[in-house]
Amino acid sequence: MMDVMDGGRAGGRPKPTITIGQLAEYAGVTIKAVRHYHQRGLLEEPPRDASGYRRYGAEHAIELVKIKTLAGAGVPLARIKELLTADPGRFAAAIAEIDRTLHERAEELLRTRERIAQLNAGDRLFVSAKVADYLDQLRELGVSQRAVQMERDGWILMQSVSPGDAATWLADKLDALNDPEFRAIYLEYDAAFDWSPDDPRLYALAERTERWLASRPAGPPAQDMAMAMARLVATAAYTLSPAWIRLAEITSAPPRRRTR
Repeated sequence: MMDVMDGGRAGGRPKPTITIGQLAEYAGVTIKAVRHYHQRGLLEEPPRDASGYRRYGAEHAIELVKIKTLAGAGVPLARIKELLTADPGRFAAAIAEIDRTLHERAEELLRTRERIAQLNAGDRLFVSAKVADYLDQLRELGVSQRAVQMERDGWILMQSVSPGDAATWLADKLDALNDPEFRAIYLEYDAAFDWSPDDPRLYALAERTERWLASRPAGPPAQDMAMAMARLVATAAYTLSPAWIRLAEITSAPPRRRTR
């Protein structure tokens, strides 16, 4: 390499004698990288010779190796030009700063990997562990995935808007889930999603639900915003099922005005 680069002289001064391809090969980078460093102002771009080619000297090769070394160490390209001309003190301070930045980025990448790993946790990524356990109980009971997802969406909003109310409601739901009659009603409601709105079983289900509710103590109170979120999710679910819409109409009408 030195023979090539020292071969041409004009007026006792060294003349650049290698091409961009040779420069890239000597430094262990691509020609594209050399041109990119030119564009970023990191590597001086020599003028073209009479043949229209750029010729590079030893100083270019040395600078290119320095750039490659710094970039390979993780130094941002935007900081390399500053480091190439820095005195030892400034160089050490800049490297320390860059090292701190890289350490912070590494920690953030680790946190990102942890969040990605949590995606495998399914429901537990979006709701509390207690709610996730409750949803698992519903699955074990035989509740459809559609109904479980509707429940989950409701709990996501509830826990975000009113965590205190959500915790109270969850305790009430878990208590109800211990009741065989509630479990049976829940499963029948789930199945009713696909019934015809004219199905006579809807009246029996409405009456069965009312009897169960009458046997229970008053449910926990909730704040207005929490109730609004619950109604929002319920409304979205009911619009998907004509039978559920009809069931809501039956339960909202006085018993004496219900027609089968």
